[in-house]
Amino acid sequence: MSRIIIIGGGIVGIATAALLCEAGHEVTVIDRSGLARETSRGNAAALAFSDIMPLASPKILFRAPKWLLDPLGPLSIRPSYLPRLTPWLWQFWKASLPARYQASIVMQTALMRLAEAEMMALVERAGISGMVRHDGSLELYESEAELKAASSGWQQRERAGIAFEHVHGARLNDLQPGLSSRFVAGTFVPGWKTVSEPQAFALALWDHAQRCGAVFEKAEVVGIERSATGPSVRLADSGARQADQIVICAGAWSTRLIDPLTRLRIPLDTERGYNTTLPAGAFDLKRQLIFGNHGFVMTPLETGIRVGGAVELGGLDLPPNFARSKSMLDKASAFLPGLKTTDGVEWMGFRPSMPDSLPVIGALPEDPSILLAFGNGHLGLTQAAAMGRLITDLASGHTPSIDITACRPDRF
Repeated sequence: MSRIIIIGGGIVGIATAALLCEAGHEVTVIDRSGLARETSRGNAAALAFSDIMPLASPKILFRAPKWLLDPLGPLSIRPSYLPRLTPWLWQFWKASLPARYQASIVMQTALMRLAEAEMMALVERAGISGMVRHDGSLELYESEAELKAASSGWQQRERAGIAFEHVHGARLNDLQPGLSSRFVAGTFVPGWKTVSEPQAFALALWDHAQRCGAVFEKAEVVGIERSATGPSVRLADSGARQADQIVICAGAWSTRLIDPLTRLRIPLDTERGYNTTLPAGAFDLKRQLIFGNHGFVMTPLETGIRVGGAVELGGLDLPPNFARSKSMLDKASAFLPGLKTTDGVEWMGFRPSMPDSLPVIGALPEDPSILLAFGNGHLGLTQAAAMGRLITDLASGHTPSIDITACRPDRF
């Protein structure tokens, strides 16, 4: 079996380490911050296996201009970043065309089926089933027209075999008491799951990976080198580490490592996600609530209530704009009149985003010993075990569990 270095200690890197070790590989995970210290620490805690609809769609081409006029709205691009983002937006537009859009749905559906099977099996093997909640989700609408506008997406999910229920009146109130009367309808998805607290969940999976033999090293990878004897990573303070294979799971930072190695340019950018975590007792939230027209969710956690989401395309270097967190919290207060909004903790994280909403899975074209696994956008937690299974297939010389052609690194 191979000696494998995984660059990136987030949830995708952790799940990949666990599955590789279970398959008998010798695995070291390297991360500059620690395990689950970046995006995996503050995500919305959803195992969103029914979320098969790509962000790039014919519908968003009509909605985006209106959203972009609101700097605190569901989709935002800072004017100073627009020139750098233009190539990504061009690919996003192409991915929104009907044929590409449908192809993305087909791929996401297959990936989500694998993700659910692999994650729930991994959770069982790790002995942490109690950290997964099976409460479902409730998406909310302020008018029947909003519900009707969402119907095409629900039809796509129905064709994929995803169960859901449109609800009104007493049924809506039973699913979430205390909602503002502005919400007249909802869609309940019983198969949607959340974890009790995302960082704790990731660390519990790491405990399993460690029991299987995984090793962690806290260090900054400053480069990757290729040679006839195999690839190696250069570390900022302690020389190099050689391996038989390297897996890049560095999320939004991945292309900074890849670009010096290849002529291939992968159009990865960053959905900067904002949230506020309120203390326990802020509201009796029964399940994750999704305010789709406003671009954010509310999640009950073991440690409180997390209010966050939206998309700000702004790369890795611009300073955070926590006015976005405050705007979502103000809306949440209006949507749930009894919500206590004091003593919250704000956070901003970097979601690695591809224009077609599909991750990058596969070998670097110039070197099959360097495997790529990133670009899951806001679905990193959801798809982590699927990414781990597919990378384990590739690293072990097996045919991937599903057809990953649509996720190949050179698809653009």
